[in-house]
Amino acid sequence: VRYVIIIVDIRNWFALVVLVAGVPTQANDLASIGRALFFDPNLSLNRTQACASCHNPAVAFTDSRENHVDSAVSLGDDGMSLGDRNTPTIAYASLIPEFGKDETGVFSGGLFLDGRARNLAEQAAEPFTNPIEMNLPDIAAVVERVRQNPNYADLFEAYFGADIFVNDEKAFKAIRAGIVAYEHTREFVSFDSKYDRYLRGEYKFTAEEELGRKLFYSQLFNCHECHLKDQRELHENEPFSTYRYFNIGLPVNSKVRAKNGLGM
Repeated sequence: VRYVIIIVDIRNWFALVVLVAGVPTQANDLASIGRALFFDPNLSLNRTQACASCHNPAVAFTDSRENHVDSAVSLGDDGMSLGDRNTPTIAYASLIPEFGKDETGVFSGGLFLDGRARNLAEQAAEPFTNPIEMNLPDIAAVVERVRQNPNYADLFEAYFGADIFVNDEKAFKAIRAGIVAYEHTREFVSFDSKYDRYLRGEYKFTAEEELGRKLFYSQLFNCHECHLKDQRELHENEPFSTYRYFNIGLPVNSKVRAKNGLGM
């Protein structure tokens, strides 16, 4: 891997971006290509925002940057635009099923907090051209940013074929595929929490932690009804989500709405 130094404002963005902004020199690993794309701020209009800006691996792939709305939502590439929802983690996002009705006839799956992206590939595509996120005008502009980088150009042509940049739609799908491949790696799907290690016999819960586990599964609180994919206790590789949608009555964030122009 060849590492490229990118100067970033480390006051508001963890400095790890400087360390991982490498461009692989071999085209035999699609996930490595996707990793380079994920950390590359050049794929935004002002070259200031990468996927990792809002999905920082140092904080569980969420956004820890400070802003004038108490970090309730993320800032866009222009340093002013605000979203309307908190940035969700994309850890374990590759496990989320495609949007649709599950075996009980209830809608589940999909990406973004409203499920508007049917699958991970659709989710990976949207931020590039969202005006309040990475803010590029269209997919042709995204493809051109990738094509302009000789390292990317060589890798994409070696992996996908010499004609990959002839068609913007085809090239953009390749960009999405790289990011999706990266999101399937162990960096995102580690299953290495205390709970996972407990199930593998590698960790012993404290008395307080064991009480929490029992309360989670108890009929008194029913946490597991919404936060357990497999209702069996002690099931390994549990994502702690049914991937369904629930209205739990959270109020509108009036401070954010007053700032982002969406009103109440």
